[in-house]
Amino acid sequence: MEARAAPPAVGTQSGRAAERAEDQELVRRAKGGDEAAFRRLVERHGARAHALALRILRSASDAEEVAQDAFVRAWRALPGFRGESAFSSWLYRIVARRAFDRAAVLKGRRAREADIEMVEDLPAASTGPDPEARERSRRLERLLAALPEVPRTVVTLYYLEDRSVDEVARTLHMPENTVKTHLSRARAALRVAWAREEGAR
Repeated sequence: MEARAAPPAVGTQSGRAAERAEDQELVRRAKGGDEAAFRRLVERHGARAHALALRILRSASDAEEVAQDAFVRAWRALPGFRGESAFSSWLYRIVARRAFDRAAVLKGRRAREADIEMVEDLPAASTGPDPEARERSRRLERLLAALPEVPRTVVTLYYLEDRSVDEVARTLHMPENTVKTHLSRARAALRVAWAREEGAR
């Protein structure tokens, strides 16, 4: 896990800049009441918002509900969005907060899901040509699902959404050093779990 994974969609710095510029224009139009512009934002970020909620909640139905709720809240709060961060970071902050709230409500009402559902845009996704790579992806996904909610979210944003430490810190409202600590401990936990599985084979 030392090397950063390739981002799932926008792979280059110029691509990220272009995406942010288009988002800014869509946000400007949506602030003016253009519902079609906001629907376009939902189309652009809906899958990633759902994936983030899914990694926190480990339930497709709950993740879908949280993602929809987050977009409703984003639409209502859009007039107050000043654009100091990327729209996606602002949205992820809403999704994460709603997902953590939802997890708190669900905790104690039912046992946690045993396995997280596969997310289509994971690096080395299961549709790849290499069976060994697919197996590694499934194993990593399973081990990632076993992490506690906060470090799992930090790892998801940093590695799978290719967010910087600063962006993760702002998204989750935590100090950068705390983000780095979560990343370091998560990597160590994943290495130990991976080695344990290798030894059991």
